[in-house]
Amino acid sequence: MEINLRPVPMEEREVLANLLEKYNYEFSQYDDRDVNPLGLYGYRYLDHYWTEASRFAYFIEADGKLAGFVMVNNHPVLEGRKTDFSLAEFFVLYKYRRQGVGKRAFLLLMEKHQGTWQLHCHPKNVPSVYFWDCVVGTLTGGQFEKISFCPGTEYPDGTLAHVYYFDSRKDTPRPSNPHLATPLAARMQKKIGRIF
Repeated sequence: MEINLRPVPMEEREVLANLLEKYNYEFSQYDDRDVNPLGLYGYRYLDHYWTEASRFAYFIEADGKLAGFVMVNNHPVLEGRKTDFSLAEFFVLYKYRRQGVGKRAFLLLMEKHQGTWQLHCHPKNVPSVYFWDCVVGTLTGGQFEKISFCPGTEYPDGTLAHVYYFDSRKDTPRPSNPHLATPLAARMQKKIGRIF
């Protein structure tokens, strides 16, 4: 399957808005988010992705078909902990999960935006936690920082996020034996199957 990241043009804003509704609906099982009076979740910063140079939105395409989206900015998860990039949103449609689409899309994103990164995920979203442990561990050879239940990262339901910090640059030194440095979740991937 050929995976591609395509920048979202302003003309396709509504396509991204529609996918964000599906994403937020799914995510509401973890953070107890409610819809607005129109029955929509909305996305407060959507228009900023075409007006701010530090924001990037991509469609994930699988064999030319829409399979999800990725949204990037440079806003820190924790104040005072700045990185080059922050993964704002990452979504793969159900049809394309457990086929390596998410992993390949993430690696393409890392090639496009090399530097220091941060991302966060909801601890109740167990497949997401396993996914990020695996793909960040694979990318970095286990050279990343994970802060579990990080203070100052509260979701609407009160849960504290897991936060990851890592460097995606290819010239960053990696361990000589990545297998030993990779987190347990990455080594267990064969047992539990592909996550996304």
